[in-house]
Amino acid sequence: MTTVSLQALEQLGAFVRTQPLVEVLAQTNLDTDGIRGWILDNLLPLLLLTVALMLLWLGGGKGDNAGVMRRVGGVFVALAVIGLAVSGTGVDIGTFIAGLFSTSSG
Repeated sequence: MTTVSLQALEQLGAFVRTQPLVEVLAQTNLDTDGIRGWILDNLLPLLLLTVALMLLWLGGGKGDNAGVMRRVGGVFVALAVIGLAVSGTGVDIGTFIAGLFSTSSG
């Protein structure tokens, strides 16, 4: 069991008495950077490894090379979409494509 010194508890009590708890919680910066970083650093490589192993296991042993290549092509398209979403360049590409169809002169 962890013990806390009496002095630390007194300091915490003095802080809580001077600052309302709502203001203390409101001062924290809430964002999704932590979960986004964890997904990019841990979950995404694990999912890619799982997909690669499944592709090898499902199609490689049967000799269905054309089927495996179709699946790999689909994986490349999915990776391109993930790459655009993560890097933020999707907006630039969308602006470029919209500019191809736009008739306004800038």
